[in-house]
Amino acid sequence: MSGAPGIPGPSLLFCPGDRPDRYAKAAARADAVIIDLEDSVAPDAKDAARRMFSEAWSELDPERTIVRVNPFGGPWWEGDVQAVRDLGVRLVMLPKAEQVEAVRALAPARVVALCESAAGVLAAPAIAAEPGCAALTWGGEDLMADLGGASSRRSTGGLHDVVAHARSSVLLAAAAHGKPAVDTVYLDISDTDGLAAEAREAAETGFAAKMCIHPGHADPIREAFRPPEEEVRWARGVLKAAGENPSGVFRYEGRMIDAPLLGQARAILRRAGE
Repeated sequence: MSGAPGIPGPSLLFCPGDRPDRYAKAAARADAVIIDLEDSVAPDAKDAARRMFSEAWSELDPERTIVRVNPFGGPWWEGDVQAVRDLGVRLVMLPKAEQVEAVRALAPARVVALCESAAGVLAAPAIAAEPGCAALTWGGEDLMADLGGASSRRSTGGLHDVVAHARSSVLLAAAAHGKPAVDTVYLDISDTDGLAAEAREAAETGFAAKMCIHPGHADPIREAFRPPEEEVRWARGVLKAAGENPSGVFRYEGRMIDAPLLGQARAILRRAGE
């Protein structure tokens, strides 16, 4: 299943860049693997991780591999950019995305921009407008660190208002520029019910995919993004009826159907792979 045109999905699994022994396993569990050269690699292992990734690149599927480089302007930025360019990496995740210049610097790779700071969330519309931007995503924990907060979630598990606002802002910015949005990770590895509920909400509100940090999260994300059969049946019926009602507005199963509901029906079928 594809998350959206040009973006694999719906489950995107992170894999530490310095663990090439896990690359294939991660790719087998999820719809795409994110080779992480940033947060999951210690500073003194960055150069080695880049070398390991480069040596393993020929064994990876370029259509199902995203490489998260280190932040723009940092000590490992130039080396990471040169490596992904030399290898011909097609999809690169840009952490701490705040400047359009960073997106442009990664060309010809297409960029999944990770907006995870106050400046990044506010810059999301400008970043999404860049031709080299393939998608937007966001990160709650880095955002809270940037804000000086203590946690992205309430004790009940729900997102704090400012974090939910950032999530919505990134989704809206992506949609306004015709780009897909990817939801962030769910950190409680054992809480698959909470993961499934959050993934369902992400799918229903328009996210194209969701990232994860544990192989056991890949299947629940896939299942959550797959619309229920009853929704698929309704969407098929609505679009069939639309073809038989050229007036543009009609009644179907007791509901008035117009252009917005036809758009929702098409979205349901896209999620179902139809």
